[in-house]
Amino acid sequence: MAEVISLMDIDEDDKQKGSQSQKLNMGKSVLTATDTKATPWVEKYRPQSLADVAAHRDIVDTIDRLTSENRLPHLLLYGPPGTGKTSTILAVARKLYGAQYHNMILELNASDDRGIDVVRQQIQDFASTQSFSFGAKSSVKLILLDEADAMTKDAQFALRRVIEKYTKNTRFALICNHVNKIIPALQSRCTRFRFAPLDPIHVTERLKHVIEAEGLDVTDSGLAALVRLSNGDMRKALNILQSTHMASQKITEEAVYLCTGNPLPKDIEQISFWLLNESFAESFTRVSEMKSRKGLALIDIVREVTMFVFKIKMPSDVRVQLINDLADIEYRLSFGCNDKLQLGSLIATFTQARPALVAAAK
Repeated sequence: MAEVISLMDIDEDDKQKGSQSQKLNMGKSVLTATDTKATPWVEKYRPQSLADVAAHRDIVDTIDRLTSENRLPHLLLYGPPGTGKTSTILAVARKLYGAQYHNMILELNASDDRGIDVVRQQIQDFASTQSFSFGAKSSVKLILLDEADAMTKDAQFALRRVIEKYTKNTRFALICNHVNKIIPALQSRCTRFRFAPLDPIHVTERLKHVIEAEGLDVTDSGLAALVRLSNGDMRKALNILQSTHMASQKITEEAVYLCTGNPLPKDIEQISFWLLNESFAESFTRVSEMKSRKGLALIDIVREVTMFVFKIKMPSDVRVQLINDLADIEYRLSFGCNDKLQLGSLIATFTQARPALVAAAK
């Protein structure tokens, strides 16, 4: 009888274990589904081939031709963030090595330690070893140094000789935002390509592709606001689009501006009207009230008002003085000066310019 009871116990234990493992597996599958859905669109829609890169067709076509002819030089890609530098190099790596490209490239970012020791050990070890191409078309390896302008001068000087020594079987691709921070000796060893901020047409095309793929409801004014706020940065445009979609189902101009915290164009027009027409005390009260009610940052207001000054008709000497004073206010705000004092300075600037504007209008 004791034996029967023990067998039953074992049976029950097995069932419990089975149900527990089933629950765990269900949890895993739920997590996997959530992970796929929660992938940032910046990575989800990163170009996989050179043909997918949104802009800079002349640069991309040149690199594509050099890759096809197996004449790829050392590359130095520089320009503002979100313009497709890293995507272009990763697309080149996929073209050269296929699915096994991770085995053939060494990718070092600013988050990695890249002092002189790393250049002497890790980079030199990777460059000096003979590569087995794993079925890839090219046996030349690729070392990708992202944000190379963050490397120390000593590391850059050490890299100079490594590039020369291992050119036979390794190609270096340096990516940076500020080319002036790369030593001239490294610049002269690479073929330089400048990635300018993306054209609004290319940003719009890529955003339309993502909107269609995700099935989003975006108005024309909402799309125009996304392009305007991105300033030619594709990464920024996609991040704003995704965050706005999370906040509201319908993506309108107002939703985009509210999500990013930027002042709406109609608010800037209203503030500019007060600055140009109301008394000092009245302007100060109204702008302060709008600033606190809508949660606007004064530095954003100053930048947008500056763009508004360029649009409206006024004498050139008055415009020059206004822009100069607004630049000083923005400079002081960037150092964390008192907001109320700087708002007073902003209103005073326009109050001083008003007599000259009135005289010019007569």
